[in-house]
Amino acid sequence: MKPQKFQQHDREVIQRFLAFRQANPGDLPGLKLSWSNWGFGVEPLEVTAARLQRNNIHYIELHGNRYGPDLGYKTAETKQILDDHGIKVGGICGMVSPESELSSNRPHITQRSIDYFKRNIDLCAELGGTYVLFTPGAVGRPTKYDDMEFFRAVQAIRYLGDYFQQAGVRCAIEPVRAAEVSFCHTFAEAKALIDAVDHPAVQHIAGDVYHMLVGEEHIAKTILDYGLMMCNLHLADTNRGALGTGGLDLDLVIMALYTIGYNKGDYFCTPEPLGPGGDPYPAMWGAPDPATLDELVRQTASTFYEREAEILKASEAELTR
Repeated sequence: MKPQKFQQHDREVIQRFLAFRQANPGDLPGLKLSWSNWGFGVEPLEVTAARLQRNNIHYIELHGNRYGPDLGYKTAETKQILDDHGIKVGGICGMVSPESELSSNRPHITQRSIDYFKRNIDLCAELGGTYVLFTPGAVGRPTKYDDMEFFRAVQAIRYLGDYFQQAGVRCAIEPVRAAEVSFCHTFAEAKALIDAVDHPAVQHIAGDVYHMLVGEEHIAKTILDYGLMMCNLHLADTNRGALGTGGLDLDLVIMALYTIGYNKGDYFCTPEPLGPGGDPYPAMWGAPDPATLDELVRQTASTFYEREAEILKASEAELTR
């Protein structure tokens, strides 16, 4: 029987992983598992850090919460908490709302967003992080203002390019599904935006498998196609819950990541299981349920590490199934 198209892509990913593994015998560095903490709401960072440490997670993607000069993480205090738990900062998750977005049709809103990102680029650099990710349009605003959003975003991101470069921080554009944002829904659209900005510090994409489910033809094939242009990958299962609770083929994702060399250098796999819905942002100010979050992290981390180990030790016959 002729395979379906997604099965053809599956087989390509598997064959390319097998070729990669044959060319790289022996022990390989593992993928860097991180966690995006803004979905934990107002939980103290000490509690979050302790939970990640218990689950063998050594990196964190911090909520970009420097919303003003007096707000957000303080560098020395934050560094001490993370150091005490053996955790490093992978990057910062930039938050983009209609009150602060780079594609706004109101100049004072654009300026507010530029100022916000400068503060959070500083936070990233001060804590040794490697990227700041963001959507060019507001999350929770799927209806466009007009046909000039792309062009306004290009101009605003250009203003930030030199600031990213001077800080030594990568700018990463995140494609998000059409139910949440008005434009930049796919990797191809994110690359078009990056190409239009045309700045050496603006070269990366932040992927998210939940958005890729509806925006891309095939998640793992897209990873192969864009390679290390992607510096962070948000993870959640098909129900936007913990890994291992839905239908995501995590094995293929892991194979694709190893094949592009994602296990070397500053590249991160960062769970962000926020649950379904059109606008996830209210979660950032929610009251956390520690027991629920403990299980969410335990389930996700154990599934990720188990599947990674299974893939690396599997025979060719097992992988080609």
